Amino acid sequence: MRRTRIAAGAALAAGALAVTGLAFAPAALAVTPATATITADCGSFGGGEASITATQSGTAATVTVNSSAITAPIALSEDSIASTLTLVKASGGTVAFSGTENPAMAAGDPVQVGPLNGTVASGDSLEAFGGSLQMTVFGITITCTATGPQSPGPFVFDGTV
Repeated sequence: MRRTRIAAGAALAAGALAVTGLAFAPAALAVTPATATITADCGSFGGGEASITATQSGTAATVTVNSSAITAPIALSEDSIASTLTLVKASGGTVAFSGTENPAMAAGDPVQVGPLNGTVASGDSLEAFGGSLQMTVFGITITCTATGPQSPGPFVFDGTV
């Protein structure tokens, strides 16, 4: 009988700790979809399919842009591209994500920039179509624009998962 009470007490204590942990755990934040695809036109620098990955932590959000269709015209060192991705808000206006983060790239390597930092609000719905990606390399600005809506749809930032 005593073993049963000890086991029951241990089970209750473990359950209470688990509930307490859930109560004090930070709210999970979600961006839906986490990754979207666009077709980009970068003028004389090329174009093609690119993917945008978004993450969120409170009101801070980051995006990373990757494209095997858009390639580095010359070798580039790490963190040498100043980039700003402007996304269009469904409610009007834009949100800019900026930074100088990029891996080192050899000439002809796929372009990757980010994470680029921006600020969002819960419920923001952001779309690449109508916005732009500006990358400045050695004083030359390259502007890429989406030729249509992103797929599978706009990024929706939500803190209530």
